[in-house]
Amino acid sequence: MTPIPSASLDQLFFNARTANGFLDQPVSIDLLRQVYEAAAMAPTSMNTQPTRYVFVNTPEAKARLLPTLSPGNVEKTRSAPVTVIVATDTRFFEHMPQIWHQPGARENFENNPAMAEAMATRNGTLGGAYFLLAARAYGLDCGPMSGVDLAKVNAEFFPDGRYKANFLINLGYGDTTKLFPRNPRLSFEQACQVL
Repeated sequence: MTPIPSASLDQLFFNARTANGFLDQPVSIDLLRQVYEAAAMAPTSMNTQPTRYVFVNTPEAKARLLPTLSPGNVEKTRSAPVTVIVATDTRFFEHMPQIWHQPGARENFENNPAMAEAMATRNGTLGGAYFLLAARAYGLDCGPMSGVDLAKVNAEFFPDGRYKANFLINLGYGDTTKLFPRNPRLSFEQACQVL
């Protein structure tokens, strides 16, 4: 592999910002499909792919979501063309015969709930992170949020309990006038060890 151009690094990381407001510009379902198809290529342990995405983009669906949010997240979510509920499928292993090359994987997870839960949590979060990068790669601004009552989201959107909400992402074309100043990052020496 060769390094990607610096302009791509800027779009994905160095110039990318957490969007706190959005322009009144729609995001098409075709674009959401492209973002998902790129994010789906991300690595997960044993190709488990436990992340599920619920695209909240109608006024009716937003009305169901807004009461679950912390007060500081309501207006930015209202202005976002799409809010993604990044969730984890607790029964992801039902798809293992389709997506894993060795038999018995489904049964291994089905018979070991603690292992299945750990695998789903870790890899579901990984999938959401790759979704953020894919969205940025396709030119969307992202506002990931954890200021939400996930139990209320689960009760409202996933009452059967199969999916568990992890975090939310507002998606669209960001309003740069609503950006906060960039906060500092830890240095390599503060965050890393080389052993």
